[in-house]
Amino acid sequence: MKFKANNKKKVEIKIGEDIYLRHAIKTKFVTPNDNYIDILQEYVSKIYEKGDILSISEKIISICQNRIVRKEDVKPSLLAKLLSRFASRTSAGVGVSEALKMQFAINQAGVFKVIFASILSGITKIFGIKGVFYKIVGQEVSGLDGFYDHVWKEYGDIGIMLPENPNKVCNEIYNKLGFSCMIVDANDLGQEILGKSHNIKYSDDFLKKLIKDNPAGQGRQTTPIILIRKK
Repeated sequence: MKFKANNKKKVEIKIGEDIYLRHAIKTKFVTPNDNYIDILQEYVSKIYEKGDILSISEKIISICQNRIVRKEDVKPSLLAKLLSRFASRTSAGVGVSEALKMQFAINQAGVFKVIFASILSGITKIFGIKGVFYKIVGQEVSGLDGFYDHVWKEYGDIGIMLPENPNKVCNEIYNKLGFSCMIVDANDLGQEILGKSHNIKYSDDFLKKLIKDNPAGQGRQTTPIILIRKK
C-alpha cells in the first residue's frame, strides 16, 4: 500500500527513535443519513492491518449521531451579539466571534458564566494568555463546529456538537470491525483526544504527537480518517 498525505502535510512523523506513517483516507461527504460503522467498513477494511491506529475526526462521528444544532433554533440575544464583537478569530475558525456560537455558549454554560469568562478572557489577553474563555465555559462550547460556510456551504446553517460517548463509539468500532481507533478534535492549532478504544495503551500525549501537524487537514480534503502505522 502506498501512503498518501494531504497537500502540505507529510506521510512520516518521527517520535523518539520511531517513525510512523500516516495515510489520509478520502471518503464521501458524510451526512446524518450515514452510519460510521458502514463508512469505516467501506473505506478502511481493505487497507487496515493489525497494529494500525485510526485517527477519526470527531465531526463525522457527530454528524452520524445527528449531534446537530440548526441555525433557526439558535436566536442570538443582544448580549451574544455584543460579546461576540470582542472575541478573537483564529485560522482554525470563527469561534464565539460568531454570535450564533456565542449564544450556544450562553445556552450551554449560562449567562453569568459566559460573562465571567468574557471578562477574565479580556484581562488575561493583556498578558498574552489565550484560551481562558473556553476553559471556563467548557469543552462542549469549544468543540462546536459549523455556523461557518467559507469551506463547506453545508455547514453555514448548522452547528456540529462533540460526539456522544466517544470512548463507547471507539470500543464499538473495535468490537465490530477490529479497528484500533481514536476520535480526535484536531485543527492546525491544536489537538484533543476525545476517546480511544480500550486496547490502545498509548497515552493521550503520545497519540497527540502522532497527529500534531493535523494530517487530516482543515479544508475541503474530505479525509476525516487517518490510518497510522509504525514503520
